[in-house]
Amino acid sequence: MRLSDFDYDLPDALIAREPLAERDASRLLVLPRSGGPPTHRAFRDLPDLLSPGDLMVFNDARVIPARLRGRKVDSGGRVELLLVEKRPSLPGEKGERWYGLGQASKSFRVGQKLEFGASLTAEVTGVEPEGGLEVRLSLGGDGLVEALWELGEIPLPPYLRAPRRPARTDPNAARYQTIFARRPGASAAPTAGLHFTAGTVDALSRRGIERATVTLFVGPGTFLPVRSEDLSRHHMHEERYEIPSATVEAVSRAQDRGGRVVAVGTTSLRALEAASDGKRLRAGEATTDLFITPGYEFRTIDALVTNFHLPKSTLLMLVCALAGRERILSAYAEAIRERYRFFSYGDAMLVV
Repeated sequence: MRLSDFDYDLPDALIAREPLAERDASRLLVLPRSGGPPTHRAFRDLPDLLSPGDLMVFNDARVIPARLRGRKVDSGGRVELLLVEKRPSLPGEKGERWYGLGQASKSFRVGQKLEFGASLTAEVTGVEPEGGLEVRLSLGGDGLVEALWELGEIPLPPYLRAPRRPARTDPNAARYQTIFARRPGASAAPTAGLHFTAGTVDALSRRGIERATVTLFVGPGTFLPVRSEDLSRHHMHEERYEIPSATVEAVSRAQDRGGRVVAVGTTSLRALEAASDGKRLRAGEATTDLFITPGYEFRTIDALVTNFHLPKSTLLMLVCALAGRERILSAYAEAIRERYRFFSYGDAMLVV
């Protein structure tokens, strides 16, 4: 397959740059299992489109103020660092090691000291291609979280064109967060979950639909573009995930009773698929570089709630793997004709 096979033209006016006043007021394009044409519903209709006994799996990752602005201690040059993924620290080492994406007027070098405020500094411990850095932060645990909320910014996608503000004064600090967010450490929201409200959850429960959670912190593969036209040459960065034993049990119960496993978002889907060997789902923490493209045989999930994704993105390829490239691109064309809102704060899609 080629990268250009997953391209499409999107009018700029359809990019949702602000959230709706009510989370569940978005629209829902439904792509049925029958292979028929898509139908157009409101997101609030979702419980009625599922069946009693189905299981919905949410990503409970919580977004942190992962974008930092500071300076190089040696030169005073300005730097920007987006923390993406926590890395293992060395025995006895203070602070935490993180992988991030850095920007500066001049290249970074190993050993360079960075300062982001009186309470937070970092040392560059590794330099990778395309702006990738490994850094050792001076703080860890709750101390780091507190410093990030004081010094950092919510890492909104650039296409939102939102003004950059300290997290403590940014309304997106709450809005760019799902109601299921529990595990801090994410540098991007699992945006399919942004549509859900307490009312939606209550409606799911009344319908007899069970809920479970996984945790997956979005890795650099989401931020970095696919460079190769030949997709067989593209390698996904690893992402860290965790499957609770309670979720393994919930999936087993759903499958035993003939219910469907419905992933809420591509992050939940990747975690579930990575943790399955085709026969059973494994609980615990792990990392995955699973790259899902058309031809992939799904092991665990039966349906997906997802937003509309960027052209040529690995997320669009994943959705095409679930329902077929031509069918998904046709549905995207329908959504464009019907003036759906695209990307993180946009409308949603149910693929069965």
